Amino acid sequence: MGRAVTAFPHPRSARRLSPTAAPVLIVKWDDYPPAAAAFVELRRRLGRSKTPELAILSGHGSIAPTHPALDAGALVLTSEPGATRFRRRLPATSSILTLGKETTIDPRPVVQALQDRGHRLILSEAGPHGFGTLATAGLVDELFLTLSPLLAGSADDARRFALVEGVDLLPQHVEGRLLGLRRQGAHLFLRYELKRSPAL
Repeated sequence: MGRAVTAFPHPRSARRLSPTAAPVLIVKWDDYPPAAAAFVELRRRLGRSKTPELAILSGHGSIAPTHPALDAGALVLTSEPGATRFRRRLPATSSILTLGKETTIDPRPVVQALQDRGHRLILSEAGPHGFGTLATAGLVDELFLTLSPLLAGSADDARRFALVEGVDLLPQHVEGRLLGLRRQGAHLFLRYELKRSPAL
């Protein structure tokens, strides 16, 4: 199975660390900045297209059809109910790929669908639930993790999400091996290889 590289949580750090990825799979939509000139130039030197194909996963079809990314052209992977919601509302520049009836979509056919389009390296920018689903399925080979010096804390009535939500990865013994470390100001950008270790 092809590589699924998950960048969490900020897309700008992912662009800085993984300029070769194609396509970019957005599991939880927020905002995706335009590519910097240096990013575009590096992809040109590597023989890749100016920008990677953008794939958006939304089981419920809850993306605003007026979003600029859809106008620019994107592949929307969704369920049958999601496709019905999108019908006649999606710009002609984008396309829909339906992956079954359930709004909770198994990530394996998602990755397979992108591989069928000729992609072997996938950069996934997922929230904690999407990332947990991909990791549980064993689809994440590498993790790009950004460390910020901001201390947030959590009040009793305002729980903040962790890196992984909705699944317990401890029984799978998913471990990371540090592959690289970069710094910009006080921020650290870490790159890990993820692998399952034998049960203890």
